Amino acid sequence: MRERTIQLNGQDFHLREWGEETAPVLLMLHGFPEYGRAWEGLAGRLGDRYRCIAPDQRGYGQSYAPQEVEAYKLAELVGDMVALIDQIGGPVTVVGHDWGSAVAYGLAMARPDLVDRLVILNGVHPGPFQRALAMGGKQTEASQYMTFLRRDDAEDRLSANGYDKLRRLFAEDMDMSWMTEDLAQDYLTEWSRPGRLTGMLNWYRATSLVVPKTGERAEVRPFPTDKFRVRMPHLLIWGLGDTALLPSSTKGLETYCDALTRVEMDQADHWIVHQRPDEVAQIIRGWLATAP
Repeated sequence: MRERTIQLNGQDFHLREWGEETAPVLLMLHGFPEYGRAWEGLAGRLGDRYRCIAPDQRGYGQSYAPQEVEAYKLAELVGDMVALIDQIGGPVTVVGHDWGSAVAYGLAMARPDLVDRLVILNGVHPGPFQRALAMGGKQTEASQYMTFLRRDDAEDRLSANGYDKLRRLFAEDMDMSWMTEDLAQDYLTEWSRPGRLTGMLNWYRATSLVVPKTGERAEVRPFPTDKFRVRMPHLLIWGLGDTALLPSSTKGLETYCDALTRVEMDQADHWIVHQRPDEVAQIIRGWLATAP
């Protein structure tokens, strides 16, 4: 693994890289509450064939972390990655997990010229996800944590007692056997950097997604399939044990995609990247070898 800091739109962003610089690029986008090192296990298994690039996204780790909520609108987050792809040369394959999937989908929809293939691991397209949220059912109930993370006092509550509540939120109803003590300390170091917890939470505060109370429905406009279309080959890998993102959150995804391949994995949940890196790497490698 190599680490460096680069300038994107005049701001510092930290990158981790694996593989030869001349190899095809996999741009790997982490979610909450992780950072670029989250891809270490998977990238280490793909670096013999690909150049894996994993930035600390805006607000995370050692990257630019403005404190204003408006700085975390999806257009700003996507703009960071557009600038990165412009530097490294595109188009590239984009791999996203959790919130990283939102940026990956945003790139695919807004700048399809920069994305030749799209790989999503337990992440959601805004169309099916907002529809599931608006129904007031199980996905609405599972997403109530989003309302908590938008609260003004979320930083204080999550960071109290050595980030105890954030640690518990990270692990709730999930298999965390992959989280060693050394790795947990590394996460704590990244969360503790000045201003980073606010930056991380601002992703939730800035989103326009509507999260009604459990049992209540919300009236929302459907996301138009033409504007939110994924035109390149798209692989969705799904850990069936995910308790944060339920199967309903991807129902109807095919209507937004020209070429979608779904792969489901049991004995894996939201943290599939850490739990099943060998199988995930094999699936991605095989799909990339055959996708148009």
